[in-house]
Amino acid sequence: MEETGRDRDIEGRARNARPRDGLGRPLPYGAPGVERQPEGVVRTPEETVREAQRLLDAGMPFHAHEVFEDAWKSGPVAERELWRGLAQLAVGLTHAARGNATGGARLLRRGAAALAEFAGVRPYGIGVDGLIGWAGELAGRVEAADSDGAAGDGAVRGKPVDAIAAAPCLRPPTR
Repeated sequence: MEETGRDRDIEGRARNARPRDGLGRPLPYGAPGVERQPEGVVRTPEETVREAQRLLDAGMPFHAHEVFEDAWKSGPVAERELWRGLAQLAVGLTHAARGNATGGARLLRRGAAALAEFAGVRPYGIGVDGLIGWAGELAGRVEAADSDGAAGDGAVRGKPVDAIAAAPCLRPPTR
């Protein structure tokens, strides 16, 4: 931390050094937290999907979003909507897991819309059609739970969804 009380990285940019939980929420200084994803990592699409799925399966969709964001920023222009859409799905799940039904549903739908141009295709083995369906179904459940008090995966009015139980499978087996 610098003299002004702001956390800075080695290049002097403002960076919050507070530890974070598995959903990316800041914790008090000194509390044990989850290690952050390094930013700006260039991965192959295979590495991106594998790492993001590992994080989703561990209940850390915020961290998976950061992996997708790296691919979105460093990948070919023709694939940016794919990675941006996947990042938005991960952030939507993050918000739903934090109990933010409105933001969660909105981002799930926005991510599904970004993936629409890849419908019917399985880029890098990613089951885009299934993810679009998953996002719409989860968005509906989260909104229903927020308005009427009950839905699956722990989505009960005022309570967040279970990020592990609700996590999507990025590469479902082919039939």
